[in-house]
Amino acid sequence: MSMPALAPVFDETVELPPHDEAPQFRDFSQPWLDLNDKSVLVTGGTGSFGKHFLKTVVERYKPRRLIIFSRDELKQSELAQQFPMDRYPFIRYFIGDIRDRDRLDLALRDVEYVIHAAAMKQVPTAEYNPFECIRTNVFGAENLVYAALRRNVKKVVALSTDKAANPINLYGASKLASDKIFVAANNLAGADGTRFSVVRYGNVFGSRGSVVPFFKKLMDEGADSLPITDERMTRFWITLQQGVNFVLSSMEMMRGGEIYVPKIPSSTVTALASHLGPQLPQKLVGIRPGEKLHETMVPEDDAHWTVELEDRYVILASFATASREAYLHRGARPVPEGFSYSSDTNPEKLDARGLHALLAASYA
Repeated sequence: MSMPALAPVFDETVELPPHDEAPQFRDFSQPWLDLNDKSVLVTGGTGSFGKHFLKTVVERYKPRRLIIFSRDELKQSELAQQFPMDRYPFIRYFIGDIRDRDRLDLALRDVEYVIHAAAMKQVPTAEYNPFECIRTNVFGAENLVYAALRRNVKKVVALSTDKAANPINLYGASKLASDKIFVAANNLAGADGTRFSVVRYGNVFGSRGSVVPFFKKLMDEGADSLPITDERMTRFWITLQQGVNFVLSSMEMMRGGEIYVPKIPSSTVTALASHLGPQLPQKLVGIRPGEKLHETMVPEDDAHWTVELEDRYVILASFATASREAYLHRGARPVPEGFSYSSDTNPEKLDARGLHALLAASYA
């Protein structure tokens, strides 16, 4: 599944500073989760993450079943043309909506692993349609928890967002509520029941909602400038493949109740715009309603419950004393008092070479 090439944008027009070695980024591939002969379901499976997850699974594993659960029949039909069932007999294309608990219950029969990627994600859309946002992001999370518990699913990982930390818009608030639902669900499951955890990461290069295709579209249409909301604005960046790897490795190590946060680089939005369109001036248009100047993935108030591994932070549930000891035993260390993980203070900043490498990896 190839993405549109950006080579004409950042290969031919950007002069990179000399450097001996290309930047190295974490791939989050360890610990390795074995999905061979397993039954897996992805909600929102026709979205950017779901499609890349499907591509990754068919390349690495031979699952017993891989169920693509979504409500968009057109996208399912298009995906089925790329990954036909006669070639991949373990794939199932399942039409359904996470608002429908009965449909979820049916889809989860004999499923062992669930990745919950379905959500209403557009900030302006959520602000204008708050009831729809809540029904999908909050009630949908509740429906999935009940269905997973009833069907004795082994593990559930829910995809969250940096906007869920100290939220200022409805999308972020709804995802914070969703995160709380999945963490608390471990109390309903009992000691030997379904385990629920959350992964939280930043803006995804290569996704449909990324600013990169937006800037690319403007340039293709002959724009004479690129819109910047604020020249100080910073964001975390991750590739789709890193995101898929991070979900898989977090699912392998999870004990239940964790919120996993990857260590990823950040940059200013102006640096990204300058790299994509160095010949174009930037026009300040002001911060939109519900938009933050910087993004936070581990708020200071969660530092007390957070431990640090080599490639990620783990926000532990307040009730998970045994989990804390287990993580410390495997080499994790508590973060300092008052710690926060934000895009403006992140020590890993992307320069021109780093942006070039990350974009190349995203659109290869």
